[in-house]
Amino acid sequence: MTSKTNLLVIMSDEHQARMLGCYGHPVVKTPNIDALAQRGTRFTTAYTNSPVCIPARAIFATGRYINKMGFYDNADPYDGSVRTWHHVLREAGHRVDSIGKLHFRSDDDDNGFTKSHVAMHVIEGKGDLMGLVRDELPPRKGAWKMAGMAGPGEGPYTFYDRDIAARAQVWLRDEAPKHTDKPWALFVSFVAPHFPLTAPPEHFYRYFDLPDLPMPKLYTTKGKPRHPYLEDYANGFPYDDHFKDADNVRRAVAGYFGLCSFLDENIGKVLGALGDAGLDGDTTVVYTSDHGDNLGARGVWGKSTMYEESAAIPYVIAGVGIPSGKVSRTPVSLVDLYPTALQAVGLERRNSDADLPGRSLIELANGDDDPERVAFSEYHGMGSTSGAFMVRCGRYKYVHYTKYPPQLFDLETDPDELDDLASKPKFADVLTACDQKLREICDPAEVDARVRKRQADLLKLNGGREAVIARGDLGFSPPPGIMADFN
Repeated sequence: MTSKTNLLVIMSDEHQARMLGCYGHPVVKTPNIDALAQRGTRFTTAYTNSPVCIPARAIFATGRYINKMGFYDNADPYDGSVRTWHHVLREAGHRVDSIGKLHFRSDDDDNGFTKSHVAMHVIEGKGDLMGLVRDELPPRKGAWKMAGMAGPGEGPYTFYDRDIAARAQVWLRDEAPKHTDKPWALFVSFVAPHFPLTAPPEHFYRYFDLPDLPMPKLYTTKGKPRHPYLEDYANGFPYDDHFKDADNVRRAVAGYFGLCSFLDENIGKVLGALGDAGLDGDTTVVYTSDHGDNLGARGVWGKSTMYEESAAIPYVIAGVGIPSGKVSRTPVSLVDLYPTALQAVGLERRNSDADLPGRSLIELANGDDDPERVAFSEYHGMGSTSGAFMVRCGRYKYVHYTKYPPQLFDLETDPDELDDLASKPKFADVLTACDQKLREICDPAEVDARVRKRQADLLKLNGGREAVIARGDLGFSPPPGIMADFN
């Protein structure tokens, strides 16, 4: 269907799917990603397979759901033990480099790359140990950083992203032309728009100065839904307690919007370098994010929920043989990158990969829409006392909680998920059908028990509940060369 091409994979962190011009946002400006979508295919129904960094990135690398392989939460980082698409490409003789955030255990592991440049990994090889505490959730003392650091300026992440963009431009101009015998692959992984919501001034003020800057939906106290899963998350991550007035909220929203445009600026520089090197004609380009961001919707900040703001992601592919200007309604997710990478560079799928759930985005982009394809996500991490499992089944989204009532939304008539249909008798058959789709993928109770056993073992290994609470809340992982700031 396509010829062998180079592969440029660009990933961001915490980019809500709706926060791009090409996805219809009326305010956020992302001209470079929009242009990529226009010359390629944009998927409207794309999901993370776990709405938190470490599991999502392990899934993206291995093409496997975490209920099949582990790496369940932000205290259980990928360690090189499961084969990735980078391993497969490298072993076939392709140059495979990464630049930027990986959020694996460390560079001491064989993560499958020929070379990793300025890789950001978890702190101390351990990550967020407080996430192992899943009962009687301790409040995060670093929650003040969400509101307190929102505003104009530069921070460790913006400096890091500028370095990533610079190194990617140099690699594409100087290194890529050396590899003409076989297609190369480059993974460029930015941090924006992940909080802290400190955005470069030129991007921050373009939104903060808008008189009609959109505010988070259902943000008022009266309008906030109070599903018990959200109550747990708010108790563990009391971000909203630190938003004292409307100006605080405006600064956070403008900071996030500004970081989306800052991300787009850096992506434009990378794509520009690809074109300047004369490589854009024979390179497949993929853009996506590890998960989304609630950005104050329902009074919730950060990720970790199955609402569209957190679980849905942007997904765009462009290049030789990819339909131009196409909008696909086929559901896709992070597991689909693995077979995409193999097909892009001309490798056959191995027999040992026969059980992988993903399909190549190249094939999906060239095929007819299949809106009934099931997308799946699961969550077992920080701020939750209940396992959460989501399936997108056609127009419906079903969320199963291991200890709480389920949720069901009709995203065709209710895209903002304002009306939970799970308890309405007329939707009982839909609920049952969606639950069956979930159980074809995994047994939620069995997975939850297995995860909790793993987390209990890790908690004991790290000194127990009180020890990890005393270690503190990191808030966000530091980039290379920056000291960790607990609490």
